[in-house]
Amino acid sequence: MTTRLFAPTIEVSAHCDLPCGVYDPAQARIEAESVKAIIAKVADNDDPDFRTRAVLIKEQRSELVKHHLWVLWTDYFKPPHFEKYPQLHTLFNEATKLAGATGTKGEMDAAKADELLAKIDEIAEIFWETKKA
Repeated sequence: MTTRLFAPTIEVSAHCDLPCGVYDPAQARIEAESVKAIIAKVADNDDPDFRTRAVLIKEQRSELVKHHLWVLWTDYFKPPHFEKYPQLHTLFNEATKLAGATGTKGEMDAAKADELLAKIDEIAEIFWETKKA
């Protein structure tokens, strides 16, 4: 028993928490597309019950965008990525803010949804570059 405690350890490293292939910025994009579609539907509908339900769903989808972005930011991307792509922290910060209370979660602004989608596309471009490496 004590020999196991003092046995040499083997250092291992992995790129991500699970084998690659489980992370994808498309999840955040799908939710952001839903947010944008909901904003358009609310603009075309005067029914207060519909609008209330739509706002609730939009807020939930915005929260899911943030979740999916945070998973990429904290679980997939590693220090070498942030060294190679120094703008990556800023992109994630801006994207999650655009999905938050001052963005699509708290507002009915289609322009904010478009900005969010553009940030997700920038993140996705870097993501797919890292997958090629």
